Amino acid sequence: PRGSRVLFQQPLLRLGRPGLGRVRAKGKLADLPGNATAARSAPETRPRPSARAFETVRFLCTFRRVQTTRGAWFFCTKPAAPGAAGTPPRPRPAMRRTREEVDATLQIAKLNAAELLPTVHCLGFGPGASAAAGDFCLLELEPALCEQLEAGHSLVIRGDKDEQAVLCSRDKTYDLKIADTSNMLLFIPGCKTPDQLQMEETHCNIIHTEIFGFSNNYWEVRRCRPKLKKLKKLLMENTYEGPDSQKEKDSSHPKYTTEDLLDRIQASEEEIMAQLQVLNACEIRGYWRILEFDYEMKLLNHVTQLVDSESWPFSKVPLSICLQELGPLEPEEMIEHCLKCYGKKYIEDGEVYFELSADKICRATAQMLLQNAVKFNLTEFQEVWQQSVPEGMVTRLDQLKGLALVDRHSRPEIIFLLKVDDLPEDNQERFNSLFSLREKWTEGDIAPYIQ
Repeated sequence: PRGSRVLFQQPLLRLGRPGLGRVRAKGKLADLPGNATAARSAPETRPRPSARAFETVRFLCTFRRVQTTRGAWFFCTKPAAPGAAGTPPRPRPAMRRTREEVDATLQIAKLNAAELLPTVHCLGFGPGASAAAGDFCLLELEPALCEQLEAGHSLVIRGDKDEQAVLCSRDKTYDLKIADTSNMLLFIPGCKTPDQLQMEETHCNIIHTEIFGFSNNYWEVRRCRPKLKKLKKLLMENTYEGPDSQKEKDSSHPKYTTEDLLDRIQASEEEIMAQLQVLNACEIRGYWRILEFDYEMKLLNHVTQLVDSESWPFSKVPLSICLQELGPLEPEEMIEHCLKCYGKKYIEDGEVYFELSADKICRATAQMLLQNAVKFNLTEFQEVWQQSVPEGMVTRLDQLKGLALVDRHSRPEIIFLLKVDDLPEDNQERFNSLFSLREKWTEGDIAPYIQ
């Protein structure tokens, strides 16, 4: 629908080719503090009038937020330099136009005034518009992110100097890139939409407005996979080998708190905490640590041997007795951490129990066997694997998805370690890595590595 008319001062306008410019109304201005808008122009060739007329305006942003057809724009202001003016200057008297000049411009532009609202916005670039052009940034956000900001939550930009910046909410990660636009985005404080003008009674149908600033680009966000590979890399720099290990006596090894990880990992807080659980990391004296795999298997062996000696079912392992019996061998918090990694906690009659997962224990045992061999005869591996797990547990190859790969085309058939955590995070690089190992993949084989 056609809306308010906009007139640009001829000497001040430097947009596109000579001639009449038009923009179409695409968005809607939100009722927000500041009431500032941005106009997007797209010039087209027409006979050059004395002033350039714009039939309608696309409102894209405010100093806070404007809803558009694609989502929302947020207006970001950089800190002002000391002594800089806090508000834009008032329009100068020389910029003001009369009704007769407006009507003459509409006639030259071949626009029918009867089809337009009577109120006219006359826009002019202020003396500080060019200097302030680099002080503002536009950030386009999807509605869900807008709601989080309006609810008082924060968005964080994360990344080291050698990394592509990402934007993180509480639970999601987004690529953050600068998008250039051929249309100039104008920041216009006090500019009113046609709906607002119709609701207000005004004695003057000519409104003189000064352009506060402009931009030719904006920040664009797109949902992406969290970059969590670095998390494991950092924690593997100093794995936990037990309270009596030499590493614990040497303070030179790096350690990371939750705040340290949030500063360095390009992922949301919820995604980082979820990945810490996947890695079976634990917090020891305020620092996140990954257990050395041999030490982790040592703890698991203590637990499974106790279960066997006490003839407990794997579905009901009492925490208190485990801590009482194994406490003299290992720290109680490590015993409980092991039970959490390989079991599910529940309470019955006021007592804490754990239901051990056969799949997790079988998977860990297979990793222990495969990490010491480049390739393993599949038949021999299955025999040794079954003999190595606790009695009563049954091993299956589907327990090794994302951990090991079976080559059924070789003779004899072989199995080797291929952990999904070791593959590149980038989609193209991951596919290149996988197809460098094997030219042809079945869907069942490749699915665990690309999900």
